[in-house]
Amino acid sequence: MAVLVRAIEEYNREHFGAIEHRLLHTGQHSDPMMSSVFFQELGLPKPRLLESVRMGTPGIQTALMLAGVEAELLEWRPDAVIAYGDTNSTLASVLAAAKLHIPVIHLEAGLRSFNRMMQEELNRIVADHISDLLLCPTPNAVKQLEMEGLGERAAFVGDVMLDAVSLFGTNEQSAIQRELHLGTQEYALVTIHRAEATDEPERLNGILEALKKMDVPIIFPMHPRLRKRLLGTSNSDLFLADHVNVIEPVGYLDMLALQRNARFIMTDSGGLQKEAYFMGVPCLTLRDETEWIETLHGGWNILVGNEAGKILDGARRLARFGRNSIQEPRDLVEFGEGHAGERSIGRIMEMVRAA
Repeated sequence: MAVLVRAIEEYNREHFGAIEHRLLHTGQHSDPMMSSVFFQELGLPKPRLLESVRMGTPGIQTALMLAGVEAELLEWRPDAVIAYGDTNSTLASVLAAAKLHIPVIHLEAGLRSFNRMMQEELNRIVADHISDLLLCPTPNAVKQLEMEGLGERAAFVGDVMLDAVSLFGTNEQSAIQRELHLGTQEYALVTIHRAEATDEPERLNGILEALKKMDVPIIFPMHPRLRKRLLGTSNSDLFLADHVNVIEPVGYLDMLALQRNARFIMTDSGGLQKEAYFMGVPCLTLRDETEWIETLHGGWNILVGNEAGKILDGARRLARFGRNSIQEPRDLVEFGEGHAGERSIGRIMEMVRAA
């Protein structure tokens, strides 16, 4: 979103304020380190904040957001609604806009993991089939939409996350590294947040067992969902092993620095898989599939699932050889080479003018 906001600001400088743009915050995340820190660090405008909807089942959460977004759209009646990614907020936004016959733009369209047990997969599919303009991060995403009969609505613009890494990433160390006395490529960075990992004991136990047996220092910014599951209502410190440094969630800029300086990354996050690839850091994905198939090229990203043995095999190889274990070059052309923001605004304005 920060990339698109910057692109809108640049467009407005050239076209005398042609676009009025408002941000809606659904309240899906309320923890400051999962929400407000990003607005502060990335210089984003203050959003319109809907009533918090973080409680309840996914269906209740989505229904509450749908009602809140609809009320905002009825009050403002914009020319178009832009929905990002694959969250419940995405689903609620596209449904609210489509039911009011407001044109819908889905940014990060065409991704498929082909695992419908994931909430994100269902959200992506519905968002793509409802939206009027599908802004795709990769050529493979365009091909997928063509196979689903949506090719006429699809446009390859590149990945705004590559733009963001270029804009906000630096080579500096994070303060967290200095506090833990860990230099560049001396640690593994770990994140776990998806419900299918945090809420399924067998999968989670396999991952945690592997972390305990790894022979490299670990920095583990823990998602509130996982911390709550492991600690219950207790506020005591979470201890996994001496080499596992469990810390609170960190801001975007700190996370970029921690990723860039890691020996390797272990994650179930689609975003971190990509950022690792963009930065040339090996990644072990703690899932059986990925929607970002481009990152698998050359072994930069390896799917290891949740079995402790398979995770450990991959981790020990990367702990020993690090980035030297991968010889194949990365292909950032497939992600738009850092021009996704301006291309997206160009396509959006073409659609709005034609409406």
